Amino acid sequence: MDLAGETNSLASTLASSSSSSVSSIETNHDCDSPRGGDVDHELLHTAVSASVSVSVSSSSSASIQRILTLIRSEDPDSRLFAAREIRRLTKTSHRCRRHFSQAVEPLVSMLRFDSPKSYHEAALLALLNLAVKDEKNKVSIIEAGALEPIMKFLQSTSPTLQEYASASLLTLSASANNKPIIGANGVIPLLVKVIKHGSPQAKADAVMALSNLSTLSNNLSMILATKPLSPILSLLKSCKKSSKTSEKCCSLIESLMVSGEEARTGIVSDEGGVFAVVEVLENGSLQAREHAVGVLLTLCQSDRSKYREPILREGVIPGLLELTVQGTSKSRTKAQRLLCLLRDSESPRSEVQPDTIENIVSSLISHIDGDDQSGKAKKMLAEMVQVSMEKSLRHLQERASTLVRP
Repeated sequence: MDLAGETNSLASTLASSSSSSVSSIETNHDCDSPRGGDVDHELLHTAVSASVSVSVSSSSSASIQRILTLIRSEDPDSRLFAAREIRRLTKTSHRCRRHFSQAVEPLVSMLRFDSPKSYHEAALLALLNLAVKDEKNKVSIIEAGALEPIMKFLQSTSPTLQEYASASLLTLSASANNKPIIGANGVIPLLVKVIKHGSPQAKADAVMALSNLSTLSNNLSMILATKPLSPILSLLKSCKKSSKTSEKCCSLIESLMVSGEEARTGIVSDEGGVFAVVEVLENGSLQAREHAVGVLLTLCQSDRSKYREPILREGVIPGLLELTVQGTSKSRTKAQRLLCLLRDSESPRSEVQPDTIENIVSSLISHIDGDDQSGKAKKMLAEMVQVSMEKSLRHLQERASTLVRP
């Protein structure tokens, strides 16, 4: 399933909002090019001779066939022109993506030639638009051999080519069929290097591509072997906490927390690591907040005596209280369990009933240093109780209305 993102992904700026408006709060789905597949960088439209001109305002069958003829020609300028036309016509039209599926192989061949950078860019952008929200084209692009040149561009000294390659892998990795192939060909360590050293845009797309790949267990093992926690945390600290990048960072960190003690120790020893997760818990999207509370819950469940205090020190209580009322179903459950673990008492409890939350909060507040934090927690509790009372009143009114007979 293709998801619209909230980042400034390189794969962005489609003219039609309908191409990019897909819910970003569904769970366990892969992220396609976050805003539809095209990029912010405008390529100069190369002038070509009259013999290769086509109508740029038409996507008729004759025009499509003409472009397909040009993309297969031996003339480099004709192919460059055709690649740019395919990119343009496939920005918003799924029908055009289907019609131009025949262009996948010649476009991939353009990636292999020792050509000027502009040829590689045009071919990458055309393939990127062909792949967005089109599973068949995603698979065809990998089958045509695009992965090898894309990996080469991922290591390019050109920031632009590296960004285009990262965006392409983000899109292609959304396909379940492509995930094992991409993982088995050595892409994962390259993506981690981009997260460490790439441009901000390349880092954002690389972490989302890794998140897509991590849903396959073999790929997750390869990700763990690269020890990516530190660069992912660095990216999380620097990005907007409500962004798609933040969500995918927390998703990956949650997977890493389950992997072993090394990752759990790493997030606590990394200065500001736990605090960055708490910030997402407070300010992230619904799905990001679910991952963030999952990170902290896994951490505390693994060793309560070791990790309880580091979590409490970062002021997590107000965000947890809000999640118990306003989060997703999973977030509410996880937040309640974490509140229970953060209590001073170590008596085991599998669930927290609504009428026990106040007692838990009171116990927690007494162990929080500073009047400001205590006041914030008490205010949040009061707001939570108010919301709960309002919901209960609405429920009673709805029940009463169903009993009224005409």
